[in-house]
Amino acid sequence: MLLPVNITLGVVLALLLAAAASVAALASLGRSREILLAGLRAAVQLGAVSLLIGWVVRSLPPPLLAFVALMYAVAVRTAGRRITRNRTWWWAFLPIGAGVAPVVALLLLTGLVPVRGIALIPVTGILIGGALTATVLGGRRALDELTTRRGEVEAGMALGLLDRDARLEIARPAAADALLPGLDQTRTVGLVTLPGAFVGMLLGGASPVQAGAVQLFVLVALMAVQAVAVTTVLELVARGRLHRD
Repeated sequence: MLLPVNITLGVVLALLLAAAASVAALASLGRSREILLAGLRAAVQLGAVSLLIGWVVRSLPPPLLAFVALMYAVAVRTAGRRITRNRTWWWAFLPIGAGVAPVVALLLLTGLVPVRGIALIPVTGILIGGALTATVLGGRRALDELTTRRGEVEAGMALGLLDRDARLEIARPAAADALLPGLDQTRTVGLVTLPGAFVGMLLGGASPVQAGAVQLFVLVALMAVQAVAVTTVLELVARGRLHRD
């Protein structure tokens, strides 16, 4: 077992969370309260999921699919509300779904991932999480850039560009930066980091070759999911479907 679940672990986690919030407060980053709440939410949610997931992974498809749908719904709301506070946030369903659904469908149709909770939930969760991150980063960067360079958008329209095309010209490079974390993780895997899927497989008794194959699949699938998510959220921003007041 990688970490023993005991009082010492709880104390260390509390100290790390307090340290993260304290550093953010001392540096005036304005996120100390969010850090504390995120840590506490994570503890509660993981505790609840740990109790629930043992039943879900042995369940028939309906409860299993309902759990996957819940993960998707939470990701959509989290991403949408992080991008904008107005009612257009619900458009975040599209980039996340467009990125994740084809990859999951391909895995199920080819039989690489069976319709069993022990396989479907972790894989889908990783992909949804990656799409969420890419959607948030891509959407926020695109909208920030359009706000900062509004004059350039108007200049492009004055030269004859359509509103969508003028927005794309300005927002595309900024939104593309959302792909950098996934690219860097893939390029440095095995040299800088050993990601969770690889370590988890090894701890579960898999051979290093099997663990490496699973991790490679996760990284490549994530790049595909995130590329689609960023492209889709950029298009939504350019068309004005996803915007800020």
